[in-house]
Amino acid sequence: MSVATQPAPSELKVLPPSIKGQFLTGNLKAFRGEPLNFLTALARQGGDISYINLVGQPYYFVNSPELIERVLVTEQRTFLKGERLRKSAKYILGNGLFTSDGEFWLRQRRLAQPAFHRQRIANYGSVMVQYAEKLGQSWKEGETRGIQHDMSTLTMEVVAKTLFDLEAGEQANRISQLFEEIVESYTIRNSKLHLMLLPATVPFPANRRFLKAINELDEIIYSLIRQRRQSGRDTGDLLSMLIEAQDDDGSRMTDQQLHDEVLTLVLAGHETTALTLAWMCYFIAENPEIEARLVAELDSVLGGRTPTVDDLPKLTYTDKLVKETLRMRPPVWLFVRETASDCQIEGYDLPKGTSIFLSQWATHFDSRYYNEPEKFDPDRWTAEMQKTLPKYAYYPFGGGPRLCIGNTFAQMEAALVIATLMQRFRLELAPGETGEVWPTTLTLRVKSGLNMVVHKR
Repeated sequence: MSVATQPAPSELKVLPPSIKGQFLTGNLKAFRGEPLNFLTALARQGGDISYINLVGQPYYFVNSPELIERVLVTEQRTFLKGERLRKSAKYILGNGLFTSDGEFWLRQRRLAQPAFHRQRIANYGSVMVQYAEKLGQSWKEGETRGIQHDMSTLTMEVVAKTLFDLEAGEQANRISQLFEEIVESYTIRNSKLHLMLLPATVPFPANRRFLKAINELDEIIYSLIRQRRQSGRDTGDLLSMLIEAQDDDGSRMTDQQLHDEVLTLVLAGHETTALTLAWMCYFIAENPEIEARLVAELDSVLGGRTPTVDDLPKLTYTDKLVKETLRMRPPVWLFVRETASDCQIEGYDLPKGTSIFLSQWATHFDSRYYNEPEKFDPDRWTAEMQKTLPKYAYYPFGGGPRLCIGNTFAQMEAALVIATLMQRFRLELAPGETGEVWPTTLTLRVKSGLNMVVHKR
């Protein structure tokens, strides 16, 4: 790919570097075909700020910790989620923490934050270990498992218990199935130009499947909310806390607001954590020396017993594994922001409504911040390295006021589940399994589902 300057839209006088695209569609084909390679190449050739032309629509791509911090933190009121994202994701998540902005977002965040207090999250550690053990009991020597599916089932069971106080069963399984259908349909919608440009209500087969799954999921969530309100019971789960949460003026969340926040938490606590666990299994299997060090640490600290939250400070190598997996395979690989007013970045004029791309993937593979960035190396995460690493050279959970509310939950679950399973099992990549990366519209999946052969230790 060669660096070139795209024809400038009339409202922009000067454009940063870009990758030369096609006459009418610009960079659309390259971006949709291989988005990770495209963004990585653009970051390496274009520098800290570059330009993307998608069918005449201008996007700016920022890729330095300083500019990322500016967009996410210091000037975050200038760079909002934007109308395009809200329209795209509203069918799934409504107006929850992921999609909302401004005063409404601030109120919802304030109401939801106590549910994610560190001590309350720590209390869920035993639930995570319990379901990890349950998964291990279903594994048989020598069988091939779809690890991405297994981890998705596990994390949904954890979410169902901690969010709704639902035991693993038919209803929890159905929620997991519906989310799978929705994410796949949503990805198809955003990979087909005619589906992207038309409303989801246009009755194409993909749209019908998409809306049918959403409607059924909505019915389940609203039913759970109604049942909890009618019972008046505080079961100690996250839904109870959200129902009881009260603003300074005495107001509480409506059923609609509860529904939107619950769906956001299901996605954040289910899909992203499942993918982190699946990718950890992949990297452990690919690196026998790393696996040996992990098992040695687990034997030393746990001695064969199941882990607890109190063990986490001693599981230092396990923590490095989690960090390195989140660097190499950030569950969310792209953020989009939109300028709320005219502004400038690095001397370039950006009118109100201009879209900004930020990519954890591209930044996490930047050789300016990481030695041998293509290498999976947990040992890079020394105390000294973490002190000197620019703050937004690593941001798997976003940053600033909009830092993912469940980040502590996700990292704790990843460490506890891996510690539970890797004591008892060794996972080997199945014949032909390559661990190909699949960047869906929402997350970074394993294209094959990650087929692995189970061996008991």
